[in-house]
Amino acid sequence: MTIGFRILPSPQRADPKLLERLRALPVSNVSDNMQRGTGTNLGPMHAGGRMVGTAFTVKTRAGDNLMVHKAIDMAAPGDVIVVDAGGALDNAIIGELMAGWAKKRGIAGFVIDGAVRDSEALGEGDFPVYAAGIAHRGPYKDGPGEINVVVSVGGMVVRPGDLVTGDDDGVLALPQEEAERVIAAAEAQNRKEQAALGAIAAGTYDRKWVDEMLKARGCEM
Repeated sequence: MTIGFRILPSPQRADPKLLERLRALPVSNVSDNMQRGTGTNLGPMHAGGRMVGTAFTVKTRAGDNLMVHKAIDMAAPGDVIVVDAGGALDNAIIGELMAGWAKKRGIAGFVIDGAVRDSEALGEGDFPVYAAGIAHRGPYKDGPGEINVVVSVGGMVVRPGDLVTGDDDGVLALPQEEAERVIAAAEAQNRKEQAALGAIAAGTYDRKWVDEMLKARGCEM
């Protein structure tokens, strides 16, 4: 696919109140309420902790980070920089220096369908970085690339302005127009799961549904 060389206007930022509600939810609860078909296998490269923000997207040729540098300078505090680098693992897209500058600017984190380096430093820090892998080889800085376009990271489509959330289980993007519905459903599920954990602790956890489901599916018992 041809990659252009352009910078589009910044997206409308997500509602801060929705972002705070999203921050309180495990990614797994949000995922369960998006038909289990949305998401990516990009993994956390940092020591741990939550990431929530508005997607600021970058599409770049494999192994080139010129537009990622520009994105760090353009993005607003609280944005998550989401980079479609084609999943290539030959050259790192960011490392310790770029992560440090992004953190200083108030960026909420990186999601990179590509490689990172300085993995020991990133892995000891709390600045959220999700990526496809690690490479010691540095990036090119020639372009082309595009900022604020629809991207695909690890098979997950992300649009500028989407809500992005990440924890130790991975990362997920949530379109703004679906956010209220999905977050409300995830909150209800989280309350239900907390009640189930209380029942487990009390020894009153109801497991009848397992046999009922087996019978309903025609299992011989």
